[in-house]
Amino acid sequence: MGTVALAVTDGMLHFELSLAYEVFAAAPAGVTVPWYDVTVCGPVALPVGRFLLEPDSGLDRLRHADTVIVPGWADVDEDPPADLIDAVRAAHEAGARVVSLCTGVFVLAAAGLLDGKRATTHWAHTDALAARHPRVQVDPDVLYVDNGSVLTSAGKAAALDLCLHLVRLDHGSSIANAVARRLVVPPHRAGGQAQFVTTPVPAQDDHPLAALFPWILERLDQALTVEDLARRARMSSRHLTRHFRAATGTTPLQWLLTQRIRRAQELLEKADDSVDTIAAATGMGTATTLRRHFNRTVGVPPDTYRRTFRARTR
Repeated sequence: MGTVALAVTDGMLHFELSLAYEVFAAAPAGVTVPWYDVTVCGPVALPVGRFLLEPDSGLDRLRHADTVIVPGWADVDEDPPADLIDAVRAAHEAGARVVSLCTGVFVLAAAGLLDGKRATTHWAHTDALAARHPRVQVDPDVLYVDNGSVLTSAGKAAALDLCLHLVRLDHGSSIANAVARRLVVPPHRAGGQAQFVTTPVPAQDDHPLAALFPWILERLDQALTVEDLARRARMSSRHLTRHFRAATGTTPLQWLLTQRIRRAQELLEKADDSVDTIAAATGMGTATTLRRHFNRTVGVPPDTYRRTFRARTR
């Protein structure tokens, strides 16, 4: 997925466009894998919000890209330009992975790429999307939807979640996490759908659990209980659970499980250790337990995940 084309035309939103460019235009420091070649494609120089954008190429260039990204569309009551719809459809027919950010989904829907598929967009526009394109299965409750060759995101910050998801698919969790660190955002957010992992942590240094999270991450190989965490945090189990849910949106044990899965992913990507060894290193105990939780969370078994990542690396 080396070539990324940003499809722009009059009426695009600059936030999602800038966000995608920031993620894909430059590799984070220390990352040595081949990075993306980003091209901005549009018909002519055009205003994007209060900015004047000069595209690198015309819309016909989209069909030569590996990934085509359609940023947010400003006026969802207005039909997208026909030349943009045709160019996006042609790119998908040529084999490109097509991605919409926020209301860019209206372009994909108009191109017929979402017929019979799940899709999402900003919550304020899901009803309009469903009414205008009844063949699209609109899901208003998720951050993004991955249909393989066609992906859609919810509004604004969810566009970043989807961009990081794309980096994770192409380069693995470690590099996606490096991009997230550069952008000073969490690598994952809970969004009501099966994402690879979730790693929510409190943003405030004075949060009651701020010191507990790194303490847990240093002891993922140990059999930690809620009582252990409460004792370390110097609060009751009940208070710990309440603070945990407020900070992460989930329970202590569920958060701990997702951290174990995340660590397992990194070990599968970087090391040749057996699944039994990784299970012990992540506190899963046995390979059977690791496989069960990993498959349920990530969607594939650990061995398949390792082969897929190694294939992408090669």
